[in-house]
Amino acid sequence: MKPLRLLRWSGAVLSPRTRPYPLGSCCLRQYHVSPIQHQSTASSPLQEPWSTDDPSESHEQSPSQLTPETQSDPTGRESDLHKFPSPSPSQALKSAKLAALHARLSLSPRLPLETLARCLIDSTADPNPAFNNSSLALLGSSLIGYYTSEAILCRYPRLPTEVVFAAMWAYSGPKTLGIICREWGVEVVAEPGSEVDPGLLQCRRLETNDLSGETLLPVKEVETVRPNAGKGWRVGINSRTMYDNAFGEEIPRTDPSLSDEKKALAEDLKAGRVISLIDACSKFIHALLAGIYLHQGRRAAKFFFNEHILSRHLDVPRLFEFTVPTRDLAKLCVREGFPQPVARILSETGRLSRSPVFVVGVFAGKEKLGEGQGASLNEARTRAAVAALKGWYLYSPIEVRVPSDAEGGGKRWEPVLVDMGEVVI
Repeated sequence: MKPLRLLRWSGAVLSPRTRPYPLGSCCLRQYHVSPIQHQSTASSPLQEPWSTDDPSESHEQSPSQLTPETQSDPTGRESDLHKFPSPSPSQALKSAKLAALHARLSLSPRLPLETLARCLIDSTADPNPAFNNSSLALLGSSLIGYYTSEAILCRYPRLPTEVVFAAMWAYSGPKTLGIICREWGVEVVAEPGSEVDPGLLQCRRLETNDLSGETLLPVKEVETVRPNAGKGWRVGINSRTMYDNAFGEEIPRTDPSLSDEKKALAEDLKAGRVISLIDACSKFIHALLAGIYLHQGRRAAKFFFNEHILSRHLDVPRLFEFTVPTRDLAKLCVREGFPQPVARILSETGRLSRSPVFVVGVFAGKEKLGEGQGASLNEARTRAAVAALKGWYLYSPIEVRVPSDAEGGGKRWEPVLVDMGEVVI
C-alpha cells in the first residue's frame, strides 16, 4: 500500500498562524489599523505589520496624546484584538488552561499551542475557515471513521451491517466523544470572543442541548439524496450504507410542524450559526486528531486514537437483537450448506417443581452450534439459537491486522475473511 505524502498539502489545512516561518517574520495575525478593521492572514512585503492605511500617518505619539487606554499600549494593538471573534494566537502562549490541557493529554511538543487553540475554536464562534477548526475537523472525522471501521471489521469480519453501525456509534459517536471531552476537563465558554481564554472551547451553542446529547429540538429529514425519498419506500440496509452518514443515520432537516421559534432555531442549526454542545466537543476531538496527524505523523495519530478511543471496552454481544432467532439460524444453515438445526435436551432439573431449569443444545448434524438454558423448553431453545448465531457472527481471527498497519513501509497487509453478509429474511 503506497503511503501518502501529507507534507505537500498539509499547509492548506493549517492556518498561517501555525505554519513555519523564517526568522524575523511574524506568524501571528496581522491587522491594518484603520477606521474599518480587516483581518488578514498575510501582509505585504512592502508594508510593516500594524501599519496604517495612510503612509503619512506616524505610529509615534507624544506623551500628551496618550490616553489612559493607550498608555499601556501606545500602538493600540490590544484594543484592536478585541474586535475579532476569536483570541489572538499570541494569547495561546500565555494561557495556563491551554498549557494544562496540552500536558494533561500528554501531547508532544511538536504540536504547538497555537494549533491546539485553533482546535478549540468552532465555526460558530469564528466563521473564518482560516482560524476555526472546520478543516481540521473534516480531516479528523475521516481519520476516526477509517480507524474505527477497519478495527471493527478486521476483528469481527462477520458482523451484520447494523451491528457495525452500532459499534461505530459506541466507539466514536457524538455522545461518546462528548463524554471523552468532559473527562479531559475541557470547559466551554459562555460566549465566544477575543477576550476569552484560548484554553476554553468556543462555540455558540443551543440552549436546548446539554452534554447528555438529548436534543429538545425535534428534527426530521427533508432534503436527502435518496432517489425515491418521497414515495414511502422501505429504507434498506444497503441504502443506509450508500446515502447516510458513517453511523447509518439520515441527515436531519427541519420539521414543517414546528413552531416559528423552534423552526428559527432549527434553521440556525442547519446554517451553522449555532451548534449543540456534543457536536462542538466532537469537532474538537476530530480537529485535535487531525492536528496530531499533520504535525506528528500517522503513527502518533493512531497511537492517540488507540489510547483514548479504541481502548474503551465495548460489549459487542450485547449489540445484537434477534426477533426470531430460530428462523435466522435455519436460514443461515441453508445458506452455508449445513444440515438443518435440531434442538435437543442436554439436561434438566425440577420439571415438576416451581422453578425448573432446562439445558438445550442446537445441533447441525453431529456439531453442536449453541447451548442455552431457561425455565421452559421454548426459552432454552431460543437462547441456544441466539448463542449459535452469536458464535457465528462474533468469529474473530487469532491475529488481527488492519490495513493502516501496512502504511509507512510496514509488513504487507493480508486480506482478512470477507463474509457473505447477514441473513436476509
